[in-house]
Amino acid sequence: MKRSYHLCVILFLQLLIGCHSNDLSRDKALALIKKEFPYPTVKGYYLFLGDPATTPKVTAASLDTSYYTIVVRKVPFSHENLIVLTDKSKPFLLPVEEKERADLINRVRTADEDIISVTGIKMLADGKKAIVDYTTQYKNLTPFSVLDKSLIAGKDNDQKAYFSLYDDGWRLEKKPGLDFMGE
Repeated sequence: MKRSYHLCVILFLQLLIGCHSNDLSRDKALALIKKEFPYPTVKGYYLFLGDPATTPKVTAASLDTSYYTIVVRKVPFSHENLIVLTDKSKPFLLPVEEKERADLINRVRTADEDIISVTGIKMLADGKKAIVDYTTQYKNLTPFSVLDKSLIAGKDNDQKAYFSLYDDGWRLEKKPGLDFMGE
């Protein structure tokens, strides 16, 4: 009886020690990245409603002909064009500060960015730091996504995350130091 008790204690301790491994696996890195960064994240685009340079972009994207915007060609007492967002565009509006709204700046949702996978882990020489490569993709593109040329549905976006090993485990470094730059 005493022998089986000691065997159970030894097995429990081995299991406990094994759970606190210093190895950084892809699954552990993915979990830490998702914990630190709120994926999926909403991508937005600032739309300058009173800027004459914005009007051709909106027209070229056919946002006026699909009734998401109205382009007012002649604004009274002004030489500038003005863009008006219609009710059809309301589901895509993101919050902006009151000062931005007063300056005719709105922010529209263009897509969602979601993490797909961890593609690699590079352990640094001391074994206490790691650079993790991971991939994100843009999904749920909105009609306003054509304004942002960097958004391509299904295109992989390569990202990096920097990790350091502490006494309580791996932590993601939001502002990596120079010790990561030599690698």
